[in-house]
Amino acid sequence: MRNDPYVEGGVRLQKVLSQAGIASRRAAEEMIEDGRVQVDGQVVRSQGLRVDPDRQVIHVDGERVFLDETKHVVLAINKPVGVVSTMSDPEGRPCLADLLMDHPERLYHVGRLDVDTSGLLLVTNDGELANRLTHPSYEVPKTYVARVHGEVKPGVRRRLLQGIELEDGPVKVDSFRTMETYGEITTVEIVVHEGRNRLVRRLMDHVGYPVRELVRTHFGPISLDRLQPGTTRRVKGNALKALYSSVGL
Repeated sequence: MRNDPYVEGGVRLQKVLSQAGIASRRAAEEMIEDGRVQVDGQVVRSQGLRVDPDRQVIHVDGERVFLDETKHVVLAINKPVGVVSTMSDPEGRPCLADLLMDHPERLYHVGRLDVDTSGLLLVTNDGELANRLTHPSYEVPKTYVARVHGEVKPGVRRRLLQGIELEDGPVKVDSFRTMETYGEITTVEIVVHEGRNRLVRRLMDHVGYPVRELVRTHFGPISLDRLQPGTTRRVKGNALKALYSSVGL
């Protein structure tokens, strides 16, 4: 009985790797022989292994191999202020569906941004990816830039890094830095990995610096970059691989 993830009538693994542009068939055979290839989480060394590239997950050197990126839809959205992070809204407010009219796939939003916060939001047709990106056990970092009232004192950073007790439990930031102070407004960068409702706003309220404006600039390895408000960008190539890798997929 075979112990490897063999699929009757499937495609030879080295051919799949070659078609994916990973390496020539000969080089792919050497990768398999060296134990650098995994199928469904199992290291394989059999040169005759046949796989189903449509349903099996293949990694080379720990990096996900995407045989058809068109099936793995991940979009970055720059959500404007005033748009709710749902696919529909019973009150008739602008929602994510209004920004995704050119994308007929069934898409899941990865977490939320409150209606007054703008910036990076991800949507995907991969439910498992969405689940892992939002599950606290994977500790995916989210980066925010906030404009707050007043000049932020040095002790604020220490308090936030050590931890704050909020009404729904303790929380501490992954990192905090002051970017600039202009007049009575200070711009700060905050990195957290939790996804509690209005977390950054509540943290800054707690330390005495209410947020005037809040933008999320990064979600894990994905950056807002130059994406304009109300527009989307397809996540693909190395960015897509990095996103899957960040949650062990």
